[in-house]
Amino acid sequence: MPNVLFADDEPDSKNHRTWQKEREYHPDFDHLGTRKASSNYKFSAYRSVSEQGFETFKWRLPHDRCMKDHGRSLRKRTGGRLRPKRDRRKHELGSEPTETQVGDAKLKTVNGRGTQTKVRAITTDKATVATDDGTVAAEITDVVENPADPNYARRNIITRGAVIETSEGEARVTSRPGQDGQVNAVLLD
Repeated sequence: MPNVLFADDEPDSKNHRTWQKEREYHPDFDHLGTRKASSNYKFSAYRSVSEQGFETFKWRLPHDRCMKDHGRSLRKRTGGRLRPKRDRRKHELGSEPTETQVGDAKLKTVNGRGTQTKVRAITTDKATVATDDGTVAAEITDVVENPADPNYARRNIITRGAVIETSEGEARVTSRPGQDGQVNAVLLD
């Protein structure tokens, strides 16, 4: 990556241009300026100095955080481009969806915003089914239909609104297993 100065590095007493040439090929970047997978930088700030002497300052985000941005879209409804008004914020970053599957119960606790914690159901085989007489603990055998995605029914992934086959009969899921950690359902007639 030509002519790169890292923000935490300071030039020594040598000529500034000579110091730049020594840093021309940084071990954490390839020739296109893309960070290698073995890089130890979580966030790397760098200044790029062009041949005309102009400087630009940029933050490189890790590749895995780029896909979870839930901020404002950069496109209009018509397809035109919207210029960003500001940088991304940490509270706008989301997480990958928890695709709860049918199987032996396995839960995962994750930190939410502030002091909140969420319990995510990775796999589950129990459901609390609401019937006319009250609620019954039932065993989940299969996912019959999932309006969120037809492939979810084939892969036995439970989301809110999915129709599941239980020991009590078919039921529609009313809870969010990836957020609540449990499956609540209403028996279908």
